[in-house]
Amino acid sequence: MRIEDFEDTIYKKEDNGIYTATISRPEARNAVTYISFLELYTVLEDMEQDRNAKVLILTGDPKGNAFTSGGYFKPEMMEQMKKYPEIDLMDIAQKKVCMKFWNFSKPVIAAINGMAIGGGITMPLACADLIYMAEDAWLGFFFSKRGIIPEFACSFLLPLLIGFQKAKEILYFGKKVTAQKAYELGLINKVLPIEDLIPYARKQALKLIPPKGPSLSLKLMKKTMHSYFKDILDRTLDLENRGLRKAFTSKDFNESMKAIKEKRDPVFIGR
Repeated sequence: MRIEDFEDTIYKKEDNGIYTATISRPEARNAVTYISFLELYTVLEDMEQDRNAKVLILTGDPKGNAFTSGGYFKPEMMEQMKKYPEIDLMDIAQKKVCMKFWNFSKPVIAAINGMAIGGGITMPLACADLIYMAEDAWLGFFFSKRGIIPEFACSFLLPLLIGFQKAKEILYFGKKVTAQKAYELGLINKVLPIEDLIPYARKQALKLIPPKGPSLSLKLMKKTMHSYFKDILDRTLDLENRGLRKAFTSKDFNESMKAIKEKRDPVFIGR
């Protein structure tokens, strides 16, 4: 994919080395698609090759009133995706982009400026080194309410971050987590007023860039900390893909989709 072909992402480069990727589908509350993830993958490839690139800030288009409302797919998108043979429709857990982020050598800061549902939170947990969140933003771990399982290796990372009991409680009951609660759980680094979010993220980014930040040692720190978990993430993503393929063919998933359309609670049967 070429950067000039981006449809879902606004990608900006600054001379100081701060690069920003803004998820921008405001008409769909910044929902993400296979194409969105391919664009983010392309951003990482471009930054790895760009010696001026030092830090990536990932955020959502404020016009969408969300960081991202999660995954979005409609059958009519198939024709559009045919333009990109690198898209693997069987990679539902987004293993390719997740591992690309995990192996990315430069710091990533997520500035969560609104609701972050599904992939809107599993992606930052896997992909961001620092996560800052607007005080009125919230996280939606709604997988069980949809009859599916998490992606982006969240099945491993959430228990790693907050412990098994809390992780199971959040995932089993499909919980909504406020910004303050996310901070208390250790999922994010700081909660800020919405107007201070991006300025603060930029301020922190500058601390990671020479002359204030030793970018070489930061690169080596990240590589060392991430190295042990590479194989675990790889296996977890394979398991998530297997589970998601099974879940998406279940009667419970179909029931959850009907319930959303009919604006009611789903009635699951466990099949």
